[in-house]
Parts: sequence; C-alpha cells; structure tokens
Amino acid sequence: MWREARLAFSDAFSSLSCAIVPAHPWLYGVGQQTDNGAYLSPANAVAYLAGKLASAAGVRDVVVMLVTGQTQVDFITRLDALTQVFPAPAFTQVSRLARSAAELATVRMQLPARGESGLPAALPLSVPTSRAVMNARAVASARQAASAGIDMGGIKSALAGFAAQRASLLSEVADGLTELAGKSARAWVFTAKGDAATLTRALMQGIPELSAVHSAAMMLAGDNLDGIKGMIHEFDNNAGA
Repeated sequence: MWREARLAFSDAFSSLSCAIVPAHPWLYGVGQQTDNGAYLSPANAVAYLAGKLASAAGVRDVVVMLVTGQTQVDFITRLDALTQVFPAPAFTQVSRLARSAAELATVRMQLPARGESGLPAALPLSVPTSRAVMNARAVASARQAASAGIDMGGIKSALAGFAAQRASLLSEVADGLTELAGKSARAWVFTAKGDAATLTRALMQGIPELSAVHSAAMMLAGDNLDGIKGMIHEFDNNAGA
C-alpha cells in the first residue's frame, strides 16, 4: 500500500540484494521533454514501474520510494532531503539533473555576461606521464631510505602516528554514524508482498499526488526486503509528525 513515511536509518537496517528500477523525467521513453524542462507525473512513473514488475519472475517483495513536487523548486528540495539520508544513484542523478535544468532555465533569462580578463585560478597540474614520474621518484626514495638501515626511533614514531590516525578515523566513523542516524526525510513509499500479478495491481492503486508534474521513483524488488524496510518509519499522527 502507498503511504507517506519518514525515512531514516536505524539499527534495524541490514544488507540485502535486490533488483533496482528507477523512474524519472530524464529516463528515455518515460518522462516528457519540453523546451521548459522535463516532466513526469506520479501516475506515469508508477505505470512504468508496474510494467517492469508485471513480467518479473521470482519476485515476492517490493518497496517503492517516490518523491513528488508541484514545482521544480519543491521537487529539488524534497530530492535533496532524501539524498541526504539515502543517496541512491537513482535519486542523486535526478537531483543533479533537476538542478542543472533549473540553472539552465535561469541562465536563459539572463543577458550574456562580459568575458572576464586575467588568468584562471591555479590548479594542480596532473597528467598520466607526470604522475608516472612522481610515482617513480617516490619508489626510488623509498628504496634509498630502506637501504640506509633501520631506524628504530623512526619506526616507533611512525607506529605512534599510525595508531593516532587509526583512532582518529574510528572516531570519525562513529561521529558519522551518529550524524546519519539523526537525519530523516519524507517520501511516499509502497510496500507489499505477493506474486507479480498481485503486486502490480496493488502498486497501481492509491497512487499519491496525482496532480504533481515532477516525480522520481525507485523500485526495489526481490525475495525478501525486510532489510530496507528497517528505515521506513510511520508517522505518529497523534504527535503531529
């Protein structure tokens, strides 16, 4: 069934393997391309996913995440929030494409800017041959240092540095996990179990935000998707969430 939910990682999340099918305005044959931008309604997005699901064999569990927007700005805002929590390529790619389309539309309305004089900002010069030379030099330096004999003081210092770096990395991982656990995003979700025919019929019922002109969806299909369902949290209506 379709419902709006809060997506956030928790200890209930576990790894899984599944088929992934995206649906977005820039997917060939799915969205509508016009001079003013790319559009895809939720009904057309879900219909595309249902067509893929109808012919699937061995599928018993389906999860669909859907982001919609009445305006391009609203669509990008919701996409950005979701990609902060769940940066799947199906959504991060659409977020970049939607932002590029919005920037292009803005540029088209502006007068051409005068060319800037002077030099561009300095950047590191790196080409394959120069990198090969630098790597060879580093190897030669390492061989020379090795032939000079063993410096116990240097080894102890290096080990202490490695230990400090490891502790710092572990601390960063722990802090990153805490920060990620505090993030959440709203999205429309569909979850159901059954055979392909049953799942397809259920998917086409109660499609949300039918009047929206912007949408992007990602369907996960497999034998058991309990792992991903661990990040789907129902809203507490009594708490006003």
